[in-house]
Amino acid sequence: MFRRTAAIAAGTAAAAVLTLGTAQAGTTDAWAGCPDGAVCVYPEGQDPAVTPSLTFWSYGAHNLSGQYGAHWVLNNQYGGAHAKLCSGYNGTGTCHHDMAPQNGWRTDLTPVNSIVLYVP
Repeated sequence: MFRRTAAIAAGTAAAAVLTLGTAQAGTTDAWAGCPDGAVCVYPEGQDPAVTPSLTFWSYGAHNLSGQYGAHWVLNNQYGGAHAKLCSGYNGTGTCHHDMAPQNGWRTDLTPVNSIVLYVP
């Protein structure tokens, strides 16, 4: 696990995890270019994560298209909002990598077809 101030390029493992220290709910802090309150996906192979290619703001399922190989996915939401990766479209199928706020994963998005933002 790593602190927000640490380098995001912590490793190249297929499913590396990244965790921030203390959550800063309701601040205007961007994290690796991911705006406060959003979930961001970074281009394949971008390591460290610098500029997101996809940014999601609303709760619910967000379908992916053309996302293959290793990507960083960062959850910069607050208020207890989570994000999880699902194998099917519209948040169906097997879901994994349930990310609490201020957590992220570097993972292979080839089998992932949607990202779900929600409050447990």
